[in-house]
Amino acid sequence: MSFLSIYNKEIIYNKNTMNYLKGLCLLLCSFLSVCLSGQLQAQSFIHPGLLQNAQDIARMKAAILAKQEPVYSGFLVFQAHSQSQNTYHMQGPMEMVGRNPTVGQGIYDADANAAYQDALMWALTGTQLYADKAIEIVNAWSSTLKSITGRDAVLMAGLGPFKMVNAAEILRYTHSGWSAADIERTESHFREVIYPVIKDFAPFANGNWDSAAMKTMMAIGVFCNDRPIFERALHYYINGAGDGSLLNYIINETGQCQESGRDQSHTQLGIAHLGDCAEMAWHQGLNLYAYADNRLLKGFEYTAKFNLGQDVPYVPAMDMTGKYWHQRISVEGRGRLRAVYEQIYNHYVNRMGLAAPYTQAAAEKIRPEQQGLPGADHVGFGTLLYSRTAGSDDINTIPAAPAGLLAQTTSTNGNTISWVACRGANYYTLKRSEQKNGPYTVLAGNITGLLYRDTKALQGRTYYYTVSASDKSGGSANAYPVSITTGFPIKWKAADIGSNGEPKGSAVFDGRQFTITSGGMGIDSVQNQFKFIYTTLKPNGTITARYVPQVSSQFSGFGLAIREGLEDSDIQAALIVKPELNGQPESPGWHTKLLFRAAKDSTIKDIASGPVLSEPVVTFSRLTGYYWLRLQRKGAIISAYSSVDGKNWIKTGSVVIQTKNQLLAGLVVSSGLASVPTVVKFDQVMVY
Repeated sequence: MSFLSIYNKEIIYNKNTMNYLKGLCLLLCSFLSVCLSGQLQAQSFIHPGLLQNAQDIARMKAAILAKQEPVYSGFLVFQAHSQSQNTYHMQGPMEMVGRNPTVGQGIYDADANAAYQDALMWALTGTQLYADKAIEIVNAWSSTLKSITGRDAVLMAGLGPFKMVNAAEILRYTHSGWSAADIERTESHFREVIYPVIKDFAPFANGNWDSAAMKTMMAIGVFCNDRPIFERALHYYINGAGDGSLLNYIINETGQCQESGRDQSHTQLGIAHLGDCAEMAWHQGLNLYAYADNRLLKGFEYTAKFNLGQDVPYVPAMDMTGKYWHQRISVEGRGRLRAVYEQIYNHYVNRMGLAAPYTQAAAEKIRPEQQGLPGADHVGFGTLLYSRTAGSDDINTIPAAPAGLLAQTTSTNGNTISWVACRGANYYTLKRSEQKNGPYTVLAGNITGLLYRDTKALQGRTYYYTVSASDKSGGSANAYPVSITTGFPIKWKAADIGSNGEPKGSAVFDGRQFTITSGGMGIDSVQNQFKFIYTTLKPNGTITARYVPQVSSQFSGFGLAIREGLEDSDIQAALIVKPELNGQPESPGWHTKLLFRAAKDSTIKDIASGPVLSEPVVTFSRLTGYYWLRLQRKGAIISAYSSVDGKNWIKTGSVVIQTKNQLLAGLVVSSGLASVPTVVKFDQVMVY
């Protein structure tokens, strides 16, 4: 039996200004103590550590006291805003909110804005009434809201809640008087109500949906001190399959964005979300701003330049869903600058000393920044929040633990491990183990780059890797580990089925699940084009696998196949999940089909089809739930089954294969598109 689903598997303020300032000093000392110790707790988070940390608050307070420009003008705008008042009248809470259809979205977003703005007013002024108002709002919603619904639920959950989490982070770590019980309940609320809506991101949509989900997930991870949640968001930022990951959103070195051909409003929003992720990561010691040769800056420069009235190069491009093709850059919304540029300008120019002329010009044109509109789409107020003098940076400390480890493998060159740069790190140490919890042994030290190839990894063996960072002051804790099986599990192989190996792509197994990237037009044709991850099958054998949501290409076909060989036209029986092309790409009907080629070079026939998939597998025409597939061979008879829970199985149909040759069984994936790949994941893979 081959069983591949491995289950190895707070400043003090007591209505006394002196106590408040004393508390601020204590907070800063606490911040520095954690940073300088480095090893107090493996992979510990820095708090407050979302859009604002302790140094940011101190910097803003000092600038406001000195009436330093442009911060002071930014503060006056912020202070005067109706949602920055301690007399704000809360509009909620509600038990359920939704988007498309809209239910209470404006109510939630207004209260989220007020929670964040009052929390920050508390931190900046020391007036307890602001803290009390912010606490009132957060407590009301965290104790009442039970669900976020609608076709656009994931987008709603990625916008307003981001401000609510930021409010909670400030309140929790500035000794605002927020009770431990309320904090615990709010943690549970973020984990159990908000996080489930965004946990699989939005690979079916334009990229700003994805990036909104990413930043809220990252914020929840920090607030809840949940490293896996934080890492999930970080991994998606650097390597996600959907339109919102960094390299899928800012699609080339010129800075062109996935939504540049849609309109300029959404494009500015999408890159702003990515910027928020980078700022939070920065406060956790990670230089996400610099990832992929400052790709984020390139996206901002491109977008700012075009919206300042200048020409930019544009390449017609298809997005990762396969639904959105834009022949030319859009002029819709051109010149309407959103309040998103101060953050990026101040990081790259005043923190890092780089040039960002168009981002700078955009920031100056709308300074002081107002609130981000509409609703809770983005934060805004960047003139207050981010303005700093040139050459200023946060205090240098022992590096934080690295994060965002990625592992890739080949059948001949071992495993390649990469990670996100740590602020201030001089070198890194890579460690390896065959167990997640160790012990880990040093594989290589004094690594000055952000990548290492392990050429000594044994084929078919699963390894766990971690990395620590060091500078002259000391070393960090170990990173959250990443796992990978070198090459493939023993007796498993990969093949590109189709003319000229057209699907291509990649496949990796991490000891728990397969992640398969493939192009190809599909397997429901005479000329097959798909990636096949396979092993041999006994005369009376079964292959079972569970689909793990979600797919990127919304034209994907995936499932299981039993084949006589690896040639394009070989005998095969396949159980495939694919969309019914009904002329409505936003609302496809997903089906399970049994497809069969009875003889070599013959036509593939559609033997049986299940009903259109519905909840819990499909919601709003999107593959959002787990789904189990099974092909069972008994002699010449092959039967196909599916299940929504892995326990109760529904038979799709059976076919008879007339052959005496060894049969192969495996996983199949195609994107259904000529130029765009898809990413599909399977776990609980069994062949027995």
